[in-house]
Amino acid sequence: MNGLFGSSSWLYILLVGFFVGLLGRFFMPGNNRMGCLLTIVLGIVGALVAGWFGQYMGWYRPGEPAGFLGAVIGAVAVLAVMRLFSPRR
Repeated sequence: MNGLFGSSSWLYILLVGFFVGLLGRFFMPGNNRMGCLLTIVLGIVGALVAGWFGQYMGWYRPGEPAGFLGAVIGAVAVLAVMRLFSPRR
């Protein structure tokens, strides 16, 4: 599957990262003001965190990426950690 939406396609990674970031922001209550770029970064980092944690817990084999639900949970976890370390307004 090496077309436009292949597993190694940057466009695919960016689109999935955007939707994961949007869902992560939706499920994390509060004021999560960020633009499109930070939402994409949030989704990608959430997927990486979920993959690392899943491998640590033995849920995923080494090199196996996290699933979509795991990525969303990872994005919510990243937002929670960001909220812990952000200054109060």
